[in-house]
Amino acid sequence: MKSVAVDTNEEVFGLLDRLACENGLDIAGGRVRQTSSRFCLGVEHGDYNGTELFGVGTDRFIWLGYKANGTDTVRIYSGNFPDDGVIEFRLGHGPEPGSDSMVHSWGRFPCGVDYILRREGIELTAGMDAVVYGNIPGGGMSRSASLSVNLILTMLEVNGVEVDEPMRVVDLAQAVENDYIGSPCGQLDQIMILFAKAGMGTYYNPANRSIEYVPLGPGGESLRIVVMDTGTVRPGLEKSTYKVRRAECEALATMLGKAGYGVKCLADVKDEVVLARVLAQFGDREPDKCDRLRYIYHAQKRFYQMLDAWRAGDIQTVGRIFRDDGVGLRDEYRISGPELETMCDLVRTVPGVLGERMLGGGDKGASGALVLADAVDAVRRAVEVGYPRSRPAFADRFAVHVCKVVDGVATYEKAV
Repeated sequence: MKSVAVDTNEEVFGLLDRLACENGLDIAGGRVRQTSSRFCLGVEHGDYNGTELFGVGTDRFIWLGYKANGTDTVRIYSGNFPDDGVIEFRLGHGPEPGSDSMVHSWGRFPCGVDYILRREGIELTAGMDAVVYGNIPGGGMSRSASLSVNLILTMLEVNGVEVDEPMRVVDLAQAVENDYIGSPCGQLDQIMILFAKAGMGTYYNPANRSIEYVPLGPGGESLRIVVMDTGTVRPGLEKSTYKVRRAECEALATMLGKAGYGVKCLADVKDEVVLARVLAQFGDREPDKCDRLRYIYHAQKRFYQMLDAWRAGDIQTVGRIFRDDGVGLRDEYRISGPELETMCDLVRTVPGVLGERMLGGGDKGASGALVLADAVDAVRRAVEVGYPRSRPAFADRFAVHVCKVVDGVATYEKAV
């Protein structure tokens, strides 16, 4: 993913205008929709296992400049993938899922949004000219979910379609990735982006699909979120260990259901006695799957402790639990990767680092750390010195991002 150094919305708006002009697109006097990245505090990989979720929106974004063009055609260009040129298709006549023309192009996302909205009975007739640009690292901060949410909200707006239930947008965005792209993602990313609120944690309960905003308590003012992009390129989730882990978890849940445990997903195993019975019955013949269950079980237990600590401003405990989750993801869920763990190893012993672990789908991408404000510079130095020595192949591609907690979605009127 190619990126351009921009620091402010004004610079981004200028970039979008320039790219539109260079590619024959008209977005003058239109709008810009901004969607955030996300930082999961718990439970990573919990969404498809049925756990409650908690996270924040972070200030690495997808920006989409757009304007209705008076036709039934979408014309859209990405400043990050210039080699793909302008993606153009008539609404309702885009490529079918798996089409050769879309497999390796970022254009599968706008085409997928058109396909899913049409499939779900939402008729689109108004096309648009649009330019998209993003600075979200390519793994661990939910770039694809941010893009999907942005495109859905934008195409609905351009067509004057209102969605009364925001969670429907989450369902639609997941369907774009699951059913059109072929990525087996859950809903953690879409939820944490769509509902993110500046300065607040977002708590999602799947039992009733509810959202609660949780402020960080007094004493939390010195907490900083640091994302360490390893510079590695992760293939889509459909080609990663994520797909294998999801299949393992679903297979074990099916086994437990057939064995009379009354389990539909691994999060249903909440009692220590039940866990012990499962491990006694399945541990020898399904050791790997049982390791996945161990992680989900203990991560759920830690989840409620972390929520309480967040509310209380006890950032030492929040950081410790974040670190414990990282150990579980590495050793029990086994979804991390060597470069991700190198980043964790580099910052773990820096004074003021409260916790660190891999982020997102796994294998490649980014790791994250919860850090005291006065330790940020030391963390940056540790990575800048140590990572090129440990991973010289990525010496010119890694980055350290210090992130703010922001709103997930914002829309701006853009001057002509």
